[in-house]
Amino acid sequence: MLDFPRWKYVLILIVVLLSAVYAVPNLYQKDPSVQVTRNRPAAVVDEALLARVQGILEEAGVQANSVALEGEQLLVRLPDATVQTRAADALRPALGEDYSAALNLVPTTPAWLESFGARPMSLGLDLQGGVHFMMQVDQKAALEKRVDAYADAIRTALREARIGYTGAERRPDNTVQVVLTDPADAGRARGEILTAMGGLSAAATLGTGAPTLDVDGNRITVRLSESEIARIASDAIEQNRNVIANRINAIGVAEPVLQRQGEDRLVIQLPGLQDTAEAKRLIGATATLEFRAVTGDEAQAAAAQADNNIPAGSRIYHDQNGQPLLLSRRLLVSGDELVNALPQTDPQTGLPAVEITLNAAGGKRMLDHTLENVGNRLGIVYVERIPTVTMVDGEEVRSARTVERVISSSTIRGVFGKEFQTTGLSREEAAELAKQLKAGALAAPMDFVEENVIGPTLGAENVARGTQAVMYAFLFTLLFFAIYYRMFGLFTCFALLLNLLMVVAVMSLFGATMTLPGFAGLALSIGMSVDANVLINERIREELRAGLPPRTAIATGYDKASGTIFDSNMTALLAGIALYAFGTGPLRGFAVTMVIGIVTSVFTAVTVSRGIATLVYGGKRKLKSVAI
Repeated sequence: MLDFPRWKYVLILIVVLLSAVYAVPNLYQKDPSVQVTRNRPAAVVDEALLARVQGILEEAGVQANSVALEGEQLLVRLPDATVQTRAADALRPALGEDYSAALNLVPTTPAWLESFGARPMSLGLDLQGGVHFMMQVDQKAALEKRVDAYADAIRTALREARIGYTGAERRPDNTVQVVLTDPADAGRARGEILTAMGGLSAAATLGTGAPTLDVDGNRITVRLSESEIARIASDAIEQNRNVIANRINAIGVAEPVLQRQGEDRLVIQLPGLQDTAEAKRLIGATATLEFRAVTGDEAQAAAAQADNNIPAGSRIYHDQNGQPLLLSRRLLVSGDELVNALPQTDPQTGLPAVEITLNAAGGKRMLDHTLENVGNRLGIVYVERIPTVTMVDGEEVRSARTVERVISSSTIRGVFGKEFQTTGLSREEAAELAKQLKAGALAAPMDFVEENVIGPTLGAENVARGTQAVMYAFLFTLLFFAIYYRMFGLFTCFALLLNLLMVVAVMSLFGATMTLPGFAGLALSIGMSVDANVLINERIREELRAGLPPRTAIATGYDKASGTIFDSNMTALLAGIALYAFGTGPLRGFAVTMVIGIVTSVFTAVTVSRGIATLVYGGKRKLKSVAI
């Protein structure tokens, strides 16, 4: 019998309304814009900054569509990409290091749609472009950091072996020179150093390219092999690549591109990114903490600074008030040994704090140090690397400066290991530091050497022509159905349009990324939907030719075709799930669109078109023929 439950009509109506709401945001184009955010906690984004930005733009002859405060950022909307670049070039040097002026594409979705959580569908790099970064790893800093670790290991080994020494420092040529108190200990010291280096150097462990030791009286010079230096540089790139990947995942960007270029550079492409300033801060941030023993109080540090007579093994640091303090050159724990960090409030003082968890090696060193130094002070140094850009002879020169300040130098009251708490930061600094530490510490500093918004890799014209071709193909299909199957052709047209609307809505709702392979998956699912509707219409024709009454023929046609449609689509659905589970990159984009399209096409072909047919023909008691 040709009947259709009322609750299914209600379901179809709800699906149509929801699909319309969540698909409509894709009609609104994004505005090219420059997003101004603060780099430093002391910087303020307010009306004064807005007036200052407007003045800079007027002076540069840039006409903005609007300049407005939006939350904790200032957004300058511009008419096109060319004006956007001019605005960013004018704002960056004028605002200085306190603010970040990042290129962005801002959605123009109306507020009432955003209140429902409706937002445009994410497009891949090949369709809409995104943000392109090129970052260069400071391999010299990575090498210096590793040689410092070797020097620290040598000092520990000599101390544990009770061999007297007056110095074990890294030299500018990246060798470590050890000066023994007694030249007679040279042989024993050599063995201890080789053992300590063997535990740290992979090359030494493998027996290839082991470090060489030159003994001259009471002086031992430790020199790294070329293979070890090359391995340190390569490890720094790979470790930074892994950390950057974790940081990109934290942002939530779908289908990013992260690949190595040359010896010391990484290329990062983030499609459809909304908040480039936040991404740049999180990806390139190198703020970290260092834990060092306090070797002299403020008075001793002031005296040493005045006399320029700094004790061996110590270095002068300053706190946020400029007060000097003597800290050990020996690094107790560094930022790359942090496992977790959570911003908290100290329950005793009510001040912002960061709860820190170290790895096993860092926790053991902290435990050993606090066991021997209860009652002494422990210094915590906040280290931040700030990229700078200057113009020299009309050319952009990028460099970086490092800011170090002591945030805490409290007395060790008890023994602690891998879990402890640090204070001395503002609430914003604590939250930002915890976020950066959780994302992982870089093995070596990195600088942004290139940054720009990239267009579709296939070209905007090709994308526009491709979209136009798809639209005409869809239109011709609808015309064919309307002419060949008449009334049932119109039912099919509505089902196909609703299928397309539902795919766009589902992908927009769940934040899936549409790429060029995704368009192929969409075309395949629409083709399967066309097949399903053709199967239904031809089955109804066969039943009519067999002499069944029209209403019975319609019901029988849908019943018999539904099983075949379900079976064929389920096999394709399983293939799509397998592609998503085992595929990567473009294959996954293809699979996501195909799976969503298959589910929606079965719903529209079997349920929606039958509901419409029943609505049109089901109520006619004396139905003699149907237009098909």
